[in-house]
Amino acid sequence: MFSDLSKAFGQTGDPAFRKVFFISTAISLVIFALLWGLAGYGVSFLDGLIANWAESDGWFTSVLVTVAEAVSWIGVAFLSIMLFPSVMLIIIPFFLEDIAKAVETKFYPELGEGRQPPVGETILGSIQFVGVTLLVNIIALPLYFIPLVNLFAFYLINGYLLGREYFEMVAQRRMVLREAKLLRKQFGGRVIIAGFFLAFLLTVPILNIAMPIWATAFMLHRFERIRRDVA
Repeated sequence: MFSDLSKAFGQTGDPAFRKVFFISTAISLVIFALLWGLAGYGVSFLDGLIANWAESDGWFTSVLVTVAEAVSWIGVAFLSIMLFPSVMLIIIPFFLEDIAKAVETKFYPELGEGRQPPVGETILGSIQFVGVTLLVNIIALPLYFIPLVNLFAFYLINGYLLGREYFEMVAQRRMVLREAKLLRKQFGGRVIIAGFFLAFLLTVPILNIAMPIWATAFMLHRFERIRRDVA
């Protein structure tokens, strides 16, 4: 496990990794800049609604507006942290081959060309993952406000989701989706534990930006290790 993580981190300076990182980050930042602009408009609109509802410019209205702004921006920041890697995950499958080839050239030169899933299948799978991640985390949101329970819930939920998605994503280069799902279920415990590491990276500021790239390399190592255990 740790050796696979070390291998993934060790390739950070690889030209293929840097290329994917800069391109995917730039696209993600543009997307989130637009979303934050819309969020700012939404918060301003909310302030106006509160002021009109209170029908006063006194201290109570001022406090109410301040609290509403704080809660709104905290919510936006939380969703940004949660969704940034997910948005990158939509982009990264288009560069999966670059990362996978860099990893395989260095560590698994005996492997041939990998299978490239249809573009439509890749896009649909990525969008579904983002949707499920958002929906599940919104449902679990009340748990995130309970000390200690929030950490357990976050890592359990996102560890499972991230482990499942990244494993199946890299596995599809060597087998069809149905076979990838069966292999993932067969070794579900190992995949989920790997997902916990990814969920932890997701919570580390700055590092979480590069998490999808490391996760792809890391899970490719885990997949090859599991595949060899089966053989």
